Amino acid sequence: MDNDKLELIIKKNADTLDGIPGNWKFIYKEIPMLCVTDETNNRMRIISPITSSDRLDKDLLLDAMTANFHSALDVKYAITNKILWSVYIHPLKELTNEQVNSAISQVYYAAKTFGTTFSSTELIFGAGSIKEKPKDATPEEKIYKF
Repeated sequence: MDNDKLELIIKKNADTLDGIPGNWKFIYKEIPMLCVTDETNNRMRIISPITSSDRLDKDLLLDAMTANFHSALDVKYAITNKILWSVYIHPLKELTNEQVNSAISQVYYAAKTFGTTFSSTELIFGAGSIKEKPKDATPEEKIYKF
């Protein structure tokens, strides 16, 4: 995989795409995402902002960490710059087309299900460890706009 191939895959999936090679901002099913690559160091990230970390209570943080083990699968919940993100990180060169498609989908689902099932797909390992929360238990502004 390289930036040219990656851009074509994102363009095929995204509703909108903006940016330069290695630094794209796009919308996928109404969810904002970023893809950042570093070809020199063989790294790639697809990320989606979820909410301000200031809005997270202890229970939501614990649920997110539990989901990182059981239900987030290839994506993880992470905090930087006071924002909670859905994050997929992978070596760039080794990525396949299928992995990029899956990454976009998983980042999307992890962002959408934060506060409820905390899952990146329908598959959940250790399903008994995470209890589904009612939708009104999510932060007021679930998706962070950038």
